[in-house]
Amino acid sequence: MEACYHCGDPCGKSPIIHEAKSFCCNGCKTVFDILHQNGMDYYYELERTPGTSQNKVSEHFDYLDNEAITEELLQFSEGKRQIISFEIPAIHCSSCIWVLENLSKLHPGVYNSTVNFPAKKAQIQFNQEELPLKALVLLLDRIGYTPKISLASAEVKKKSKDRSLIYKFGIAGFAFGNIMFLSFPEYFDVDEIWLEHYKPMFRTIMLLFSLPVVFYAASDYFKAAIKGLRSRMLNIDLPIALGVSVLFIRSVIDVMMDWGPGFFDSLSGLVFFLLLGRFFQQKTYSYLSFERDYKSYFPLGVTRIDRKGSKLIEEQIALKEIQKGDTLLIRSNEIIPVDGVLIRGEALIDYSFVTGEALPIHKEAGSAIFAGGKQCGASIELEVSKTVSQSYLTQLWGNKAFEKQSELRFQSLTDQISKRFTLAIVSIAIISGIAWWFIAPSMMFNVITAVLIVACPCAIALSAPFTLGNLVRLFGRHKCYVKNAAVIENWSEIDTVVFDKTGTLSTPAQSAFSYHGIPLSIEEQRLLYSSLRASNHPLSRSLYNTLEEQEIVTLDDFSETLGQGISAAKDNQHLKIGAPKFVHAQANSNHEGAVVHISSGSNYKGHYVFQSEYRPGLKHLLAVLGRNKKIAVLTGDNDSQAERLNSFLPEHTEVRYNQKPQDKLDYVKTLQEQGEKVMMIGDGLNDSGAMAQSDIGIAIAEDTNVFTPASDAILQANSFEKLPVFFALAGLGKRIIYACFGISVLYNLIGLGFAVTGHLEPVVAAILMPLSSISIVIFTTISTRFFGSRLLKSAIKNRN
Repeated sequence: MEACYHCGDPCGKSPIIHEAKSFCCNGCKTVFDILHQNGMDYYYELERTPGTSQNKVSEHFDYLDNEAITEELLQFSEGKRQIISFEIPAIHCSSCIWVLENLSKLHPGVYNSTVNFPAKKAQIQFNQEELPLKALVLLLDRIGYTPKISLASAEVKKKSKDRSLIYKFGIAGFAFGNIMFLSFPEYFDVDEIWLEHYKPMFRTIMLLFSLPVVFYAASDYFKAAIKGLRSRMLNIDLPIALGVSVLFIRSVIDVMMDWGPGFFDSLSGLVFFLLLGRFFQQKTYSYLSFERDYKSYFPLGVTRIDRKGSKLIEEQIALKEIQKGDTLLIRSNEIIPVDGVLIRGEALIDYSFVTGEALPIHKEAGSAIFAGGKQCGASIELEVSKTVSQSYLTQLWGNKAFEKQSELRFQSLTDQISKRFTLAIVSIAIISGIAWWFIAPSMMFNVITAVLIVACPCAIALSAPFTLGNLVRLFGRHKCYVKNAAVIENWSEIDTVVFDKTGTLSTPAQSAFSYHGIPLSIEEQRLLYSSLRASNHPLSRSLYNTLEEQEIVTLDDFSETLGQGISAAKDNQHLKIGAPKFVHAQANSNHEGAVVHISSGSNYKGHYVFQSEYRPGLKHLLAVLGRNKKIAVLTGDNDSQAERLNSFLPEHTEVRYNQKPQDKLDYVKTLQEQGEKVMMIGDGLNDSGAMAQSDIGIAIAEDTNVFTPASDAILQANSFEKLPVFFALAGLGKRIIYACFGISVLYNLIGLGFAVTGHLEPVVAAILMPLSSISIVIFTTISTRFFGSRLLKSAIKNRN
């Protein structure tokens, strides 16, 4: 019976013949027509019969006509751009991903779509005017990817656990125990007539017990091996699948031909111990993931406003403390962490982090504001309508728009070793089997199976992810929050560290300031105070905190030019705050310290002089880094404080003054063109471009919301002194991974020696294989904790 061209199901008695192809139903024929008419036939080249069977009756989605329900389901809705995430259970292969990520070819109302394959979810950006939500859902339904929608989809809920591994593990254990029990007479060769009489029945029962073990409990290994072969790749599941197949086929032949009891005990024990190892790995991964998400992942804060009568109280709070109904102050260039309603000020919001659209959107009081946007204008006040979700910010930080394309050396090395190892194992198994056929045919299957199982390179594949995962956790404990484990791998390769000065080497808490110039009028003081309040630059924040409290005024106009200054207006009063050229003033280089100039209208008024307060332990930190790293400092300030800065820097440190954001980016790019691996450390504002360009970008976080997706790590300011320790930990991780590779290779060579010579039973090999994986996990965990703690204690001792 011919299979359906689309879904692969056997066609009925009267298959539908269309375009010289057979289809099992009108649903599959319709999907084929949709894809064919839109030039998407490549769908069928990715994997044969990739589609899913169509239901005869489509589900009804009439409730999606209700606007209230639609609003609850949408993650984002602004103008002609809406975003929604669907859970799509039918996603199962590469062709599913391809067709779902090409939905824009099926309907012009879809802008783009991305698929999260492990979670079986698709996030879709679309135009609700051209393609209403109900029509989008029906389109997905027509092509065989019916979304799973419930009213609870709009709420953040705990993910249901996948218990399939536990079920498989339980079934394998149950079968293993019973087969061992039934095999006792075979083990002890008991000479009893009744046992001999019932041996065929016992062996048949053992065969029946083995069926769910092979076809259910071990199914993941067969699926992975088949997918690898289809992709012309030799993965680490292939030897396991071959070993299970050899044992099962040999055992069935033995029972059917009455040659013996077979190896059902070894077979079930093999699968049981393999699943035990996989269960242990899964629990360890879950533990690492849980601990990473459980703690406050980002050291972010936000300003909450509390008006008590005429008095305005501003306090910094953690994101998790935000409650529905709170009033938040969002400054210029801050990320909006929650959904809310604009209650004061005019918003100019950049939603490019969320939608990819670079054009800022203007919002007035009373408008709905969505989390993930960046305020580009003056400060605004927002009333919270939904509490913050850390997982949402994690998703934002991991947006593909901010990913850096860099080859992961350990991952590629692991892949290369695994492929070669798998090929070598299969070759050795075949050669050993042929040799034992001539030496002792009864030992051939034992040897082949033992070789295939004991020398599996699983431990090698676990070395890098578990080592780096433990280091991610250790970094987080000491207030350095890395985007992913790949950052730590690249960290170990850094040879040049570039620092911003203001807000990075120096702390925003200034020791002293003084004003020089024409006194400001009351209106100018209020305008200055309100303008500084809207800015997130370290100098602006410091000056705002030290000025005498003034009445807050709503700005008519506000703009902040990175690296230059602030321009603000209220009624007919115009103020510029920042660099000399920006305010049209002549620079005075006699002042030691950072200088903030002020002009009102066309008149230059004066300037504030700050004496920078450098971070504690800075000289020791730079001296340690300078031993094996090249150090450079880039700053937008002038060189008036050069002598004091140089007293902290190692010899041959390059310092560049009056650097604009583009100058910093170009400098980093030049270093990279010279073959250097560059780390850029800045405050996350003027340095975002340079951080995005660098191999690793680190944003220093004080007590304000300086979140920047362009960074690869966020370092809390009070852990700045630990920077050399983080370099040492990254180097330690590299050494531990290489040690794991060495241990794994040595173990496999010893195991192969015993297996090839016939001194290793398959069930013993099955026990040793997960034990090798477990030993690697234990080794990496103990090593990172022990040596990491020693490094941290040593750093604290040297600092004191």
